[in-house]
Amino acid sequence: MFRKSNFIVIFLLFVIFVGVGDSFLPEPMKSASFNTRKTINENLIGLFPTRESKLKPHERTRKAIEEAEKSK
Repeated sequence: MFRKSNFIVIFLLFVIFVGVGDSFLPEPMKSASFNTRKTINENLIGLFPTRESKLKPHERTRKAIEEAEKSK
């Protein structure tokens, strides 16, 4: 039905549509391109959970300063 070359062309057109379509397409397609890119970005970012560090980055430095002040 479809050859490999047809899939490559369709994929490249989709990448161009999503990547830079909002810079040269007319208005209905421009907003569709922008919304598609925004949705893809949000979904890709949502795949990776945000982690809060269990360590307090300044705690060790604060304790070292307090100990240095006590030893003076």
